[in-house]
Amino acid sequence: LASFRILKLRITKTVIKNAMRILGDQVCFSWIWYETFRQEEEAKIKAQGQVVSSDVYFMKQTIGNACGTIGLIHAVANNQRHLEFEPNSPLQAFLLQSAKMSPEDKAAFLEKDESIRVTHESSAQEGQTEAPSLDEKVDLHFIAFVNVEGHLYELDGRKPFPVVHGETTEDTFLEDSAEVCKKFMARDPQELRFTVVALSKA
Repeated sequence: LASFRILKLRITKTVIKNAMRILGDQVCFSWIWYETFRQEEEAKIKAQGQVVSSDVYFMKQTIGNACGTIGLIHAVANNQRHLEFEPNSPLQAFLLQSAKMSPEDKAAFLEKDESIRVTHESSAQEGQTEAPSLDEKVDLHFIAFVNVEGHLYELDGRKPFPVVHGETTEDTFLEDSAEVCKKFMARDPQELRFTVVALSKA
């Protein structure tokens, strides 16, 4: 479980805009999405195996309530070829220093990164709704979908590895991601708390 907790990041237009400005990047063509299902799929992948590109940036989540921030990091890290970082960007520095680390080491490195923690806390306080307390148990979760080398990856820091959802292209990425989202929703048709956020260049 998480070694410590931070405020839950509420994903709103204002939060995304300000977080991206403060962290110093622009995000291109990635989805961040909440989900509840994972265990059956993990068991199937462990049994059957899958091929994951070494170019996929993936990290574990060890900080409570940080799934929104980790989803943003996953989206940005796997789209750096499309981005222009601001000078002295703390996010770019974090990505460069952690690029060759294992998913577990990336998580430990994030725990010690003061600049990203401060940005997260600032963003978590913004928006129209009241920020939850550090002790509040949160049952919602964000993940990211990215296109790496023509394959659609689901990146969830609670899982031990990325999940490959087949081939995709820049033209079909949104449609392909939506098809995966529909499957998540079909597994729990009574659950109404599903949110999809598309991140792209302005």
